[in-house]
Amino acid sequence: METDTQRHAGSFPRHALSNPAAAGLCPEMLEVAEEASRAGNFELAADIYGSQLAELQQPDRGLCLRRADALVRAGRLPDALDSYCAAARLHALRPEELALLVESIARTLRHKEPPPPPAACAEDEAPALDLFSCRMCAALLSEPATLRCGHTFCKRCLEGDEGRGGAGGCGRCAECAQEGRAPPGGFRVNVVLSALLEKWFEAESRARRFCMEGERMWRKRELPAALDKFNRAAELAPSDCRLITQRAELLIDMQNYSQAAKDADGACRLRPHLPQVHYLKATALSKAGHNEEALQEYFLCVALKPDWTAVKTEAQKMLSEMFSSLFERDALPTSLHPHQSGPSATRLKPPLLLGSVQHVPHGAERQEAGTSKDSVFSATKNAPPSPREGPAQLLPSLSKGEPPLGEGKTLVSVLSSAPGSALGLKRKSPGDVPGFAPPTKLLRHQEGASSSQSPPTPVGSWVVPPELLDSADMECSLCMRLFYEPVATPCGHTFCLKCLERCLDHTPSCPLCKENLSEYLATRGYNKTLLMEEVLLRYLSDELAERKKIHEEEMKELSNLNQEVPIFVCTMAFPTIPCPLHVFEPRYRLMIRRSMETGTKQFGMCIADELKGFADFGCMLQVRDVKFFPDGRSVVDTIGVARFKVLSHGQRDGYNTAKIEYLEDRKVEGEELVELLKLHDSVYERATAWFTSLKDNMRNQILSHFGDLPNKDPDPQSSSSGPAWCWWLLAVLPLENRAQLSILAMTSLKDRLLSIRRVLVYVTRKRAR
Repeated sequence: METDTQRHAGSFPRHALSNPAAAGLCPEMLEVAEEASRAGNFELAADIYGSQLAELQQPDRGLCLRRADALVRAGRLPDALDSYCAAARLHALRPEELALLVESIARTLRHKEPPPPPAACAEDEAPALDLFSCRMCAALLSEPATLRCGHTFCKRCLEGDEGRGGAGGCGRCAECAQEGRAPPGGFRVNVVLSALLEKWFEAESRARRFCMEGERMWRKRELPAALDKFNRAAELAPSDCRLITQRAELLIDMQNYSQAAKDADGACRLRPHLPQVHYLKATALSKAGHNEEALQEYFLCVALKPDWTAVKTEAQKMLSEMFSSLFERDALPTSLHPHQSGPSATRLKPPLLLGSVQHVPHGAERQEAGTSKDSVFSATKNAPPSPREGPAQLLPSLSKGEPPLGEGKTLVSVLSSAPGSALGLKRKSPGDVPGFAPPTKLLRHQEGASSSQSPPTPVGSWVVPPELLDSADMECSLCMRLFYEPVATPCGHTFCLKCLERCLDHTPSCPLCKENLSEYLATRGYNKTLLMEEVLLRYLSDELAERKKIHEEEMKELSNLNQEVPIFVCTMAFPTIPCPLHVFEPRYRLMIRRSMETGTKQFGMCIADELKGFADFGCMLQVRDVKFFPDGRSVVDTIGVARFKVLSHGQRDGYNTAKIEYLEDRKVEGEELVELLKLHDSVYERATAWFTSLKDNMRNQILSHFGDLPNKDPDPQSSSSGPAWCWWLLAVLPLENRAQLSILAMTSLKDRLLSIRRVLVYVTRKRAR
C-alpha cells in the first residue's frame, strides 16, 4: 500500500540556499539528498542536510528549511522544529514556508484518531438530517409548510428569510428541484404537522421560536435583546449544537470573545468531527488573544477537512507569527549551531505547541504496524508546561495552572508521535522528550472517570415520546380514519388523497376553511406529504398496515367486473365502436377515477330506464385516454369491448352499479352455417350499397365520427360478439335507442343480420320515395 511519504515524495519543496557556493557545501551531496527526497528516503536526506550544515561556519537558512522539511516528511517533528528554529533565527519564517509543517501536524491528528462516522463526512460536514429536521436550515421544523411536491420545510426558509446563511426563495424545492414557488396566498403552515411538532417537542419548538426571534433582532442590530433570546433558547435546548454555534457567532459580533470561546467549546463537545465548530472556536480564541490555543483548533480543522485552504493559510500565518515573536523576545544568538554536538550546544526541546488542546475527538490511538510501544506517547491530564531552558522552548504554553477553557489534552504527544513508524523511520524515545509520559489504559480510564464535566449528549435526532403518540391526532377529518396517502392543500390542511379528490369533484374549495382551490384542482398536484407518510410508517406502522389492508380490500371489490360493475347511464354503446364521453357530474368523476385506480379501466354503459334506473342490457367500455380540464371536467376516450346482461341493480357512492353476466353469440354448424354465410354476405353488400348512396356531407360526418366501414369477416363467428361491421352499421343507422337495444341483446347472429336487413330495406325504400 502506498504511504503518505511515498505519495508526497514528488512534491518535496526546494528552498533556495543562501550561498550555494559557500565553503564546506558539497554540490554532489546536496544532489544525493535531493534524489533521496524524490525517492521518499527523507531520513537520508535529513542526515545529509544535517552533515552539510555541521560543516558550515555560518548556518544557511535555505539548508535549514530543507532539513526541517525532510524531518517533517520522516515523521520527526521535534527534530524538524529545531531546524525551523535555526532558520527563523536567521530570518523570519514566511507563512508559505510552514505549509508542510501544518499539513504534517494535521495528518498526525487524523492518524491518531479513529475516522469520523460516515454522517460527519458528508459534503457539508453535517450529520444525516433527522426526520423532523428542515432540509434547508438543518434545524427542527418550525411553522412547517408543505410544497406541492410533498416535501416540507420551515415557512421562513421557503420565504427566503433564513437569516444568517439562509437558502430560501429560489423558487424550487431544495429536495427534488421541482417547482416550489409560493401559491397566490403565500406559504401556509401545515396545520396537522405543526400541531404534532408542538405536542411532541414542546421545549425544542419554543427554543426554535426564541432562536428565530433572536436572529431577527440580530439583523436589526439589537444585539443585547438578540442575546437574551438566544439565552432563553439555550435554556430549553442546551444540546442544540446549531443554537450554541449561533450564540457564539453573536457573542463574537458583540466582541465578547471569552464567552464566545466557551460556547464554541461546547459546540465542539457536541459535534467533535465538525470542522466548522473548531474554526469558530479558533476565531474566538484568536480574537481573545489566545493564539496558541487558536492554532490548535486550526490544526483540528485541517485534520478534519484537509482541503480547507483558507484555514491552512490562517494556521501557517499564525505559526509564522509565533516563531517571529519568540525570537524577538529571546534575541537568540545567530552563531549558535543546532547541529553541533557537545556541551556547548543547546538541544531544542519539542515545543508544547499551544499548551493544551481541548476536545480533540476522543478515540483510541491507533498503533501502526511495526511501531514500537516507546514511539507513541500519551497526553497527560493537566500536564504543566515544560520548564523553559533558555532558547530551547519554542512556543511556551499559555496555560499556567488551569487551561483557559477547562481541562484538556496537550499536543506534545501528537507532535512527538507522528505517523511514520510503519515506514521503518527512527523515532525519539520517551526519555528524549521532557514532560512526556507513556500511555497506560489505567491513565486513560482515570482521566475519563475523574472528569468533572461530562459532555452533553448532542442532538442527533428527535424521538417522539411514546406516551404522546395518539392515532387520533393523525385522522382524516373527512373519513374519520387514519390518514392514507395524506396530501396537504395550499391552505395547509391535510386529508386522505381519495377523500380530497371526492370533495373536489363537488366543489373546488377546501372542505375545512372553504378557501378556493381552483388552481390546485387545475394543476392536479395531489402529491403525498412525505413527512406525514414517514411519521405514520415509523410510529403507527400497525395501524397503517390495517388501514392499507382495508383500502386494498375496497380496491379489490371495485375491480371485480362481475359482482359490482360501475354503470354509466347515458347512451347506447356497441362492441368495437368508439364512444367519447364528456364527464362533468361528480359521481361519474369518482367512477372514472376509480376505474383507472383499480387498473381495470372499464365500466358499463347503459341507457336510462324510467322504472329500473337503467336498462337490462349494455356494453362494457374500455378507457383509452382521459384528458382533464382545469375545473375538474374531463373528456374520456373509450371503446366498446363486450355486451352484458344486468342481473341486479345497485348503487355505490352515488353512481349506479350492477351484477352482470357477459353475452356471447351462439355458434352454428353444418347447413345452418352455410345459410348464415350467405345471409352475412348479402347483408354486407346491401349495407355497402346503402352507405355509398349517402350524400357526401352525411358520409363525411359518419366517417369523421365512426371511421370507415369495417371489412367483411371471413369467419363471422370468430368473435363472441359477431362481426365488427354489424355494430358499426347499427351505430350509424337512424334507429331509436330501444330498437338498437333489442338488437344488442340478441345472442343469435342470424337474428341480428335479419334485423339489420329489415332496417336497411326500410331506410332504402324511404329514401327512394
